[in-house]
Amino acid sequence: MSRRRTAAAIAVLVVAGGAAVYGSYLFSERNAPVAASGRCTASLGDAASTLTAEQAGNAALIAAASARLGLPARGATIGIATAMQESSLVNIDHGDRDSIGLFQQRPSQGWGSVAEIMDPYYSTDTFYDALVKVDGWRDMEVTVAAQTVQRSAFPEAYATREAAARLWASALRGHSGTLAVDCDVEAGPGTTAAALMRRLDADFGDGAYEVRRLAASEDAIWLDVMPAGADAQARDAVAAWLVAVAGAESVDAVVNGETAWERGVGASGIDAPADAVGVAVRLLPRASA
Repeated sequence: MSRRRTAAAIAVLVVAGGAAVYGSYLFSERNAPVAASGRCTASLGDAASTLTAEQAGNAALIAAASARLGLPARGATIGIATAMQESSLVNIDHGDRDSIGLFQQRPSQGWGSVAEIMDPYYSTDTFYDALVKVDGWRDMEVTVAAQTVQRSAFPEAYATREAAARLWASALRGHSGTLAVDCDVEAGPGTTAAALMRRLDADFGDGAYEVRRLAASEDAIWLDVMPAGADAQARDAVAAWLVAVAGAESVDAVVNGETAWERGVGASGIDAPADAVGVAVRLLPRASA
């Protein structure tokens, strides 16, 4: 073979080899697992609001607390709007002067100790305790009710959060349909049925939901979450809550009637176990030691 033909043959091999490598790269890129965005969206009709998974989990806690305390959904809207403005729905340990926590409450102003205020359950309940003492709060504009409690230097700022807060409150209080929250989250560390039951009781109160084990394997735990009483709104509320806390609580799938959500998929056609009667939830179990 001449040198010219040998060089041409080598060139063809190089091009072909390069194409094969590039084709393999494209295949691996297209088939590589996509990292979760870590974001959650509450929607109603054409309106939507997106938060990080951490923010959505705190919104879920605030909305559940309003239900536990017997407040209407408007209470959840006010609570979520306030925390959105004060801390961006993140339980931070700093702020203006000695302000801390979800609601930026100040130990020096009698809201509690640093340890107490940094407990999101304490700070949320304390906010609501102050809110219900405001005469006529249920009929006030959201920004006025929030300002009356918080006494902020920026009293009109809460109004900018109202639309998003209303979407989250509506979804998490069961007013926006069977599954009005969608989260794109990683799997989480794994959990147990007992751990999820403790979180449910902490957020909604003892006895608000009954939990029954449906099935369990090395890969999944199926539970049935049923509200006290045949309450469709309470079912829709806990379904949205389960999705909102999915990352932190290792929730892998939620089935509420004919509607389902699955981690990594979103809206899903997954079926619950045949004996489910409430909201079925699939958990990722902890890895055995």
